[in-house]
Amino acid sequence: MLTFICWLLLWAICWPLALLALVLWPIVWLISIPFRILGIAFDAVFAFLRALLFLPSRILGGRS
Repeated sequence: MLTFICWLLLWAICWPLALLALVLWPIVWLISIPFRILGIAFDAVFAFLRALLFLPSRILGGRS
């Protein structure tokens, strides 16, 4: 509800900026998709490396 009120306020005060934001937001979202996929891939690689690094400790009975 607060977001809707903020949009109405922005529309009343500066409607060209609100219209520009409304039009450009999907484009920015589409451009950011590859960076999100890259972030997920890096997170998976680092999780795998962390698991591989701590594997000897887990095998020897260390705390997880």
